[in-house]
Amino acid sequence: MARNVCFISEELKPAVVMVIVQVASTGSNFMYKIAMANGMGIQTIILYKLLFATVFMAPIAFFTERNCRPRFTWMIALDGFLSALFGATLGNYLYAKSLSLTSATFVTAMFNLIPGFTLVLALIFRLEKLDVRNSAGKAKVLGTVLGSGGAMILTFVKGKKIKILSQHVDIIPLHNHASVPSNNVVGSLLALLSCLSFAIWLVIQTKMSHSYPCYSSTAVMCFTGSILTGVLAICTERELSSWMLGWDCRLLAVAYLGIVSSGLCVAAVFWSSMMKGPLFVSSFSPLGLVFTALAGSLFLKEELCLGSLIGSIIITIGLCFVIWGKGKEATASQDGETESRRDEVTDGSQAAPPIVPGQCTDYLTNGVHQQFKHEHVLQAQSSLPRID
Repeated sequence: MARNVCFISEELKPAVVMVIVQVASTGSNFMYKIAMANGMGIQTIILYKLLFATVFMAPIAFFTERNCRPRFTWMIALDGFLSALFGATLGNYLYAKSLSLTSATFVTAMFNLIPGFTLVLALIFRLEKLDVRNSAGKAKVLGTVLGSGGAMILTFVKGKKIKILSQHVDIIPLHNHASVPSNNVVGSLLALLSCLSFAIWLVIQTKMSHSYPCYSSTAVMCFTGSILTGVLAICTERELSSWMLGWDCRLLAVAYLGIVSSGLCVAAVFWSSMMKGPLFVSSFSPLGLVFTALAGSLFLKEELCLGSLIGSIIITIGLCFVIWGKGKEATASQDGETESRRDEVTDGSQAAPPIVPGQCTDYLTNGVHQQFKHEHVLQAQSSLPRID
């Protein structure tokens, strides 16, 4: 019984981590708005946040993974470059450009296509298994569709207005909002390309997380992304005022974006992607709309409508389907491996599980290889009389 409870708690850890990531990402959206409202350019914000993330993550990666970090190869360098290109530089640049050409509501709705893109890419690169003949595969497809559909309802369907609080705090004064020319066709295309870029990033980071520790992977991505974004910022941000930082909300915004958003959150996404796969991670992206709608109603005088409430419920149901499908797959896989190894123990041919060179002991404590080690002990005890 206690063993089953421990297994369930281990299975819930990635889900809890991803919910925390979405809450932190909601705060990042506000920090972006605060920085832009105070005159900072988009590329300057991205550059500073990547620099903060590099300074924050590099010491953590050095001290926690210095005794077990694998040799830095050209393949790892290529994965780090591609991860920085699609996740740190290109994705954010396309997202910012699409925001400047069309409405934020439309761009946010387009971003709910990321789970669909990720599912297709994960299937192409064989990072996800999809068998619609069993209940787990059907649940993954249904959960992804419900999550994206619920996010669309939350964004576009209004309905009756729901008043949460009688008083609101507007953290961004209206006179700081700048008007920009709109081009819905180009903006929609850029938003679509941004979704594809982030989906590619999720697939790349899943591959990289299996060959390089998560803290070091995050530091490499942020450092490489700061170089790429720096070149882009020099070419696009010509005004000196957009580069200036002081002891004000500008510094607070980029520090939060760097340490929390590009540092801790990216490391958490790396870990969750390693544990559950890119589809599981991307399926939580619609949940950010729920937190954004609630926070916007409380702090930005945005009104919460009935459509937002209905969309939030549908998103939650979709997430439950995805988590249930992934959990059922993990349980079936573990049962199959345990049964196979018990047969090997009976034949006397059980060998010690392989240990990947260069992996950290503490890094693997809650990881996949630790499950193999735990199963090895359980199998050795299987020949003893059962007392439970």
